[in-house]
Amino acid sequence: MAKHTKSNSISKSRQKLHEIIFEADTPAGKTFDILLIIGIVLSVLMVMLDSVSAIQNSYGDFLYAAEWFFTILFTIEYILRLYCVGRPILYARSFFGIIDLLAILPTYFSLFIPGSQYFLVIRLLRVLRIFRVLKLVQYLGEARLLIAALRASRRKIIVFLFAVLTLVIIFGSLMYFIESKESGFTSIPRSIYWAIVTLTTVGYGDILPKTGMGQFLAAMIMILGYGIIAIPTGIVTVEMATAFNKKISTQACPECGAEGHDVDATYCKHCGAKL
Repeated sequence: MAKHTKSNSISKSRQKLHEIIFEADTPAGKTFDILLIIGIVLSVLMVMLDSVSAIQNSYGDFLYAAEWFFTILFTIEYILRLYCVGRPILYARSFFGIIDLLAILPTYFSLFIPGSQYFLVIRLLRVLRIFRVLKLVQYLGEARLLIAALRASRRKIIVFLFAVLTLVIIFGSLMYFIESKESGFTSIPRSIYWAIVTLTTVGYGDILPKTGMGQFLAAMIMILGYGIIAIPTGIVTVEMATAFNKKISTQACPECGAEGHDVDATYCKHCGAKL
């Protein structure tokens, strides 16, 4: 009887933690999200300030202590997330689970890579802490809708990108044939680079066609570029309109922590657990 009571107590504590950490509809959940967002923003700000030499020289010790404070804070949060879901492995392997892990690992890794000869590696680990900004996505409803729209349109965008890749290969090869090496078109890959810069209307100007035929082809690519830019915008816009019209519940799965279920969903679409 005592074991059964203890088991119920643990189950209730996990359920309460799950509501606070994963749910955004309760007052406690909203407070948790707001505090965590503030912590993420401050930690990312610390990383950026730490890259400024003057600030780092003056406040290096404070920034170091603040970094460990936020690392420990996010470590506790990550452990609690794993604790309060029924299947922690599923959450750990999810997108947000990986992001949560990336938010804390670099600081711990830096402890095991001492020495000036590894300075570049340490710098890389420090920059990786900026991944914490991605943790913000899971607390913003609009961001979830945007992600849903991007996922729904990914196949169309992939086909579109493949078509663009085909075009720049053709245009780059034509320009290599038309122009001379003196104009900067020394190889087909370099000519493809020029075609990408021109088609996307970036126009660095480091390579320029000199012949009349080359300039005519460049003008056609520029005009085509304006039309091509609008295509992915239209694809994503349609999916965003569909996502906004479709009601999505804010409830997170108690087993894997996944979100984005339909309002009338009874089971999780990722792990099949009952909601």
